[in-house]
Amino acid sequence: MFRFAHPQYFYLLLLIPVLAALYFWVWRDYRRRLSLFGDNALIRSLMPEAAPHKALVKYCLVTVAVAVLVFALAGPQVGSRLRKVKTEGVEIILAVDVSNSMLAEDFEPSRLARTKMAITKLVDGLTEDRIGLVVFAGDAFVQLPVTGDYVTAKNLVSHLSPDMVSSQGTAIGKALRAAGRSFSSQSDRSRVVIVISDGEDHDADAVDVARQMADKGIVVHTVGVGSPEGAPVSVGGEMLRDSDGQIVVSRLNEKLLQDIAFATGGSYVHATGGSMGLDGIIRQVRDMDAQELVTDRFEEYSEQYRYLVAIALVIILIESCVLDRKNRMVERMTLFHKENENTKTE
Repeated sequence: MFRFAHPQYFYLLLLIPVLAALYFWVWRDYRRRLSLFGDNALIRSLMPEAAPHKALVKYCLVTVAVAVLVFALAGPQVGSRLRKVKTEGVEIILAVDVSNSMLAEDFEPSRLARTKMAITKLVDGLTEDRIGLVVFAGDAFVQLPVTGDYVTAKNLVSHLSPDMVSSQGTAIGKALRAAGRSFSSQSDRSRVVIVISDGEDHDADAVDVARQMADKGIVVHTVGVGSPEGAPVSVGGEMLRDSDGQIVVSRLNEKLLQDIAFATGGSYVHATGGSMGLDGIIRQVRDMDAQELVTDRFEEYSEQYRYLVAIALVIILIESCVLDRKNRMVERMTLFHKENENTKTE
């Protein structure tokens, strides 16, 4: 497994456009100063050893060296040993609504954006539980099978968007089926599904599917995102309209989400502006009987930054050897030219 231990250092890559702007400014100032002495073509003829193109070569080498050093600072690491780790916890699958209605702005900056922030916070609080991710709109699919890899989980959550599912709508029943098939354990007391949606279901079987999951010992909690009054949906900067040209207003369907949760012995939480309600649900999950979970985990990482530092030093050495004038010693090494002349003389 490859990772960067300190990805925050990638912000230093912003130095590269700064260096480009500095190089451009110095080059223009050089040309301006040179033009004060007379015609550029005449001046170039008076400086036969000048090689202004080499300045660009030196700049490119410095830029590459800076980029390589930034990657070295970010701490590249390679997992060197994979070990099976036994823990006790619960398998949690998040079923997240990514339909266009989740772009409504009755939650700032939007329902979906707030959901992503809340899930990231939830994952940060996990230690031994396993987590999976199902995304749904008009259809549903497993985005992440249950895993103990929290870094990958947060990365996938950060990229949630309506573009992930081509079929629009809100098929909660399909999402529940996908989640139910994704558990790696068959325990009757340690499997949880958390549905995060505005509840605008376009299928009629969500509650029936929830009852079937309850028969298998799966508990479903639901989080209602949005307001009963509703809000217009903006897609690509334009208000979403129906077939009659009317602006679509997305409203929270609390009744459906409550029925789904109560059918499995779970709880329903209405997300508010100050809290998404996931903390309360996780506290209930903590009260469940934990099961033994086996997770593959990289226990040791080998540092790889030394190789990048060595590469950067070689590049800097090459840059220092590039002169800003023509090298007469190299020009005198015209062995092939002399051979041709000798041939002509004979």
